[in-house]
Amino acid sequence: MPKPQLPDTFRKIAVWNTAFLGDAVLTLPLIRALKAAFPEAQIHFYVRKGYYDLFCAHPDLAAVHEVDKNGALRKWSAFRRFGKECAAVEFDLWISPHKSLRSALMAAASKAPARIGYDAPLYNRLAYTHTVPRQFAQLHEIERILQLLTPLGLAMPARPWPVPALPDAARKAAADFWETLPPGPVLGIHPGSIWPTKRWLTEYFADIAVRALWLERTVLIFAGPGEEDTAADVMLHVASILGEGEEVMPPGAKIINLAGQLSLAELAAYFQRLSCLVCNDSGPMHLAWTQGVPVTAVFGPTVRSLGFFPRGENSHVAELNLPCRPCGLHGHNTCPLKHHHCMTWIRPDRVWESVKPTLI
Repeated sequence: MPKPQLPDTFRKIAVWNTAFLGDAVLTLPLIRALKAAFPEAQIHFYVRKGYYDLFCAHPDLAAVHEVDKNGALRKWSAFRRFGKECAAVEFDLWISPHKSLRSALMAAASKAPARIGYDAPLYNRLAYTHTVPRQFAQLHEIERILQLLTPLGLAMPARPWPVPALPDAARKAAADFWETLPPGPVLGIHPGSIWPTKRWLTEYFADIAVRALWLERTVLIFAGPGEEDTAADVMLHVASILGEGEEVMPPGAKIINLAGQLSLAELAAYFQRLSCLVCNDSGPMHLAWTQGVPVTAVFGPTVRSLGFFPRGENSHVAELNLPCRPCGLHGHNTCPLKHHHCMTWIRPDRVWESVKPTLI
């Protein structure tokens, strides 16, 4: 069956990416390219529940919709109702970088006359009017997503850099908090990740924190909801290294645990002011490097060819060349080989090499 001819312009465009935080952030170049090509179009962004405040201020978006994919949308009745709501908007173009069956079904339910997705899995060819190859392991995720522009005849942007746009309230919260800090460079540490095998050891993060404290710098510990114990463990290791008593803290140094206290937009705004962020391969990593913040990320189960490395001259990755890497796209709950050498063998000295110059 021949593919339907695409129109020259669109009134309402839906971009659906309900994957993890980093995936949603890396979709921003696609949105920017669509807005540049169709400036009069209303672009709606469908994201996972909890991400609204990170994207709601973006000037290219007419609306941001949260999708409770792990909650209400698990029920078929709720799924059908949500599909009808999407259809009622009367989108004339639907683009989905997310390749799950549920995403394909929602694309079909939208009844948009033009629907673009990847050509695999096989069910995508039934749900979308136009498909493109994902070219996994050949392109970075940003370029993979931008391939979805091909059926529209649009060229790939020359510099496809995600540009977050944060609400004024989040920026003000960060500015007000910075007024309370001592002057000088500030190191951020985010030890969390959804996948346990992607997490560097908390005692190693603590080692980096203590080195910054001995330079009389401020250290901020970040962690999202549910990761408070991980941040607390870093703080305990810091205390253990320094010893007991306030007098052991170097003069002018300060460490603050902000775990679970910030919205996503506030987290991004705080990151924007850091001298450096040390983190794992995680969504927060993408919030930092996309804003030009110096990042040192520890990569274990995942590798560059998967397409999610941080970009820019300020980004550094600490990793080891091991035959067992990568062990999966996302990592695992436990190391398949039961040793976790990809993380335990990356020592703090190696990470500190790229962190120290940002703090002196």
